[in-house]
Formats: sequence, structure tokens, C-alpha cells
Amino acid sequence: MWLINIYIYIRGRGIPPVFPVGPVIKTGSIDGIDGNECLRWLDKLPNGSVLFVSFGSGGTLSQEQLNELALGLELSGYRFIWVVKSPNETMKNASFFSVQGEENPLGFLPNGFLERTKDVGLVVPTWAPQVEVLNHRSTGAFLTHCGWNSTLESIVHGVPLIAWPLYVEQKMNKVLLVDGLRVALGVKENKKGIVESQDVATYVRDLFEGDEGKLLRKKMEEYKEAAKLALAEEWSSTKSLVEVAQIWKGLKN
Repeated sequence: MWLINIYIYIRGRGIPPVFPVGPVIKTGSIDGIDGNECLRWLDKLPNGSVLFVSFGSGGTLSQEQLNELALGLELSGYRFIWVVKSPNETMKNASFFSVQGEENPLGFLPNGFLERTKDVGLVVPTWAPQVEVLNHRSTGAFLTHCGWNSTLESIVHGVPLIAWPLYVEQKMNKVLLVDGLRVALGVKENKKGIVESQDVATYVRDLFEGDEGKLLRKKMEEYKEAAKLALAEEWSSTKSLVEVAQIWKGLKN
């Protein structure tokens, strides 16, 4: 279900065939942006000990939710890298429509948070090299907005998830990850639409040390191996691409 599908219509053959190809992900960082600070920080830490927190290119939280997330991460006691964006009270995808750099996102964090968590957390404004962070040996979990790129990147690198969708198809992806693939813990909001700090801390602890977290981690490792096989020379993804190329070649001739 999580493979990218290429649909090709062939005249006169009825229902278009489906060719499963993937998983397809970006393997490098954005040109011109240095993410080495995150990787150097991770290099010093034990294997699988860090939670990566990111809501994607566009995701934003309200000020109240930003505070609750910060306090929850602190309360959990676990190491973390958190990509912080300035809060927005009306749009959950506000970063797509705002000019980055107008305000310092770190200035919106709770008073004293950075000082109190300096020994366990790294907070970076706006952007981090997500693929490299997920691929790092020290990264053990990913709190994500459930965007499709992030979903595929976590599967390819075998990193279990805390699923926190914000908008559009992300809520559907959460259902797939939590109930379908069973590689994620899904967050729950209170009556005000806020994920509370105590719950954030519980999700983090459960994923790292709880019985359910161990099952999710094992399941994600299985999908990681399946992804490797799918992309191998004699397996499904490569064979599908070859078949597509042969069909295109035949149509051209």
C-alpha cells in the first residue's frame, strides 16, 4: 500500500495496469543548506537514543500547542532534535505561505526551556537534514506530521513513529501508519484540539521503552528490509520499472 504507483493507460486493453515502484525518497540534503550541526550532535550519542521532531516544510502549531509540546519533550526525559517554526493561530500549514526568517522561532519557546534542556535536546530553527537524521544510528524515533515523504523516509530507514497529523491527507496517512502498518503511536487531542504535555511525554516513553513501542520497532524493521528487497535488482520495484520501459518502448515503435 505504501509503494508509489505508476498508472499507464494502454488503448484497447481495458483497465489500466498498475506498476508498484518504490519506495522512492530523496537521498541528499537541500543544496546550499548546512545541516552538519545536527549530525555532529548525533555522532556523540548512543544508538537509537534520540527522538526527531519535525512537522515538515509547511507544518505549524499554535502558541499553546508549541508550549505543550516543549514541556512534554522536557518531561519525557529523552534526548531530542526539534525543528521549530514560529507559531500560527489560524493555519496549520502556515509555513508554506510565510517568509522564513522574519521572526526567530526559538523566541516563542517557554521561558527557560532551552537552558533546562540544553544537555538532552537540540532545537534548530526552521530546517534540519531530515533524511540524514533519520538515517543516523542515534535516531530511535520520529514525531511526524505524517506527510508522505516523511512516511516513506521513516520506513526506508526503519524509524518508528509518533503520528501527529496537521492537515489534508496526513490524517489518512496516520490511520495507515497506526492501524494498517502498525508502526506508529497516534496522538489524541483534548476538547480544545490540543495534545497535552503529559500525553506527549507518555507517547515518547511508550515508544522508547514500552512493550507496544518494542512491537512497533520490530514491525518497522521488517518494512525496512522489505523496502531494501523491493529496490534490489531482481525484485518487484526494479522489475516493474523494466516492464514500464518495455511498454513505453513498444508504444513508441
